Amino acid sequence: MKRIIIDYKKLTKDILKLLIEKYPDGYDNSDIISFKNLQGETIKAVELRDSDTIYLVKVGSQLEKTMDNLIDEEEEIVDDEIIDDEIIDDEIE
Repeated sequence: MKRIIIDYKKLTKDILKLLIEKYPDGYDNSDIISFKNLQGETIKAVELRDSDTIYLVKVGSQLEKTMDNLIDEEEEIVDDEIIDDEIIDDEIE
């Protein structure tokens, strides 16, 4: 299994969706793991797993904003689809 440390800036939408699925209400201190990288810097991250990879996603305020933004975008899409369906239904009647 591959292990990848990833910064929020490099998250793909698929990884971000995995993150939101695992932590729908956000993560807390018990979800965060700390470790030292090769340069001796302390890294704080949350763990995500898919079928063949373990991702350690670095945490910080920007990660939370990125997660919130994707949730907002998806809610807007759902809201737009509901509005479109209502318009179509009204036209049929």
